[in-house]
Amino acid sequence: MKLSKFKYKLPTELIATHPAYNRDESRLLVLDRESGKIEHKVFKDVLDYFDNKDVMVFNNTKVFPARLYGNKEKTGAQIEVFLLRELNREQRLWDVLVDPARKIRIGNKLYFGDDDSMVAEVIDNTTSRGRTLRFLYDGPYDEFKQALYNLGETPLPKLIGREVEAEDADRYQTIYAKHEGAVAAPTAGLHFSRELMKRLEIKGIDFAEVTLHVGLGNFRTVDVEDLTKHKMDSEQIWIEDKAVEVVNNAKKNKQRICAVGTTVMRTLESSVSTTGLLKPYEGWTNKFIFPPYDFQVANSMVSNLHTPLSTLMMMVSAFGGYDAVMEAYDIAIKEEYRFGTYGDAMLII
Repeated sequence: MKLSKFKYKLPTELIATHPAYNRDESRLLVLDRESGKIEHKVFKDVLDYFDNKDVMVFNNTKVFPARLYGNKEKTGAQIEVFLLRELNREQRLWDVLVDPARKIRIGNKLYFGDDDSMVAEVIDNTTSRGRTLRFLYDGPYDEFKQALYNLGETPLPKLIGREVEAEDADRYQTIYAKHEGAVAAPTAGLHFSRELMKRLEIKGIDFAEVTLHVGLGNFRTVDVEDLTKHKMDSEQIWIEDKAVEVVNNAKKNKQRICAVGTTVMRTLESSVSTTGLLKPYEGWTNKFIFPPYDFQVANSMVSNLHTPLSTLMMMVSAFGGYDAVMEAYDIAIKEEYRFGTYGDAMLII
């Protein structure tokens, strides 16, 4: 499968800049894999496609305020610092991306906050854009973390093309977010409201939770035509016994198992036994799913409508079938669905 197969023309006006007024009232394009039939619904209609003892699997990662703006010592040049992951708690070491990267060298100091109350020193170059920073902070760890997060802002993807607003702190987070560590939201989950979750529960749908801390690798451009040559960034995942039990019971009873989002699908497919059952796991995954691919666990999925040439779109087309998904995207554009992080959703059954 070649990269160029995932190129399509997406009008920029269809990229959503704000979420729907109510979480569960985005539009929903429903694709039946067997028949190729397409339906146009509202997201809360997802309820109609699941029955008692079916399972929905959610990614309960929580986004932290990962984007900071600092000033370089001496020159005062503004530098954007994107916190990727904490490397060492005691030494206050963080793996970060900096922009513009060419202005930052090992040994440079960066100052944050109106009063320069937070200082960081560059101690390593990890990639062309990446650096390792040591934050020079003497207080207790909890105090440091709070101070750091107070300086940060919600890390909206640049594609949204606007400044962060007050509502983003809440809306760029799923209602079931628990475990902090993501620098991007698992966007399919943003459509679930408390009311919808309650109605699913009343209908008898079982929930399972896994954790994948979403990294920026999802947004990294694929720069090889031969997709087998592309390497995904590793992301940390947890699959606990409780989720394994819920999913495997549903699988044995031939129930519908729905992966809510590409991050859930990647997590499930990263820990499967030879008999196709889910296994507990704690570690890292760099699994890259593109067509053709034989899915082992989930038999339905919810996803947003993704941008051209993205690894997310590749996974969706592997699950829904390349031709069917490309046709669905074509229809979504004609029908003026909203694409991207804050856009509309797609259910593949």
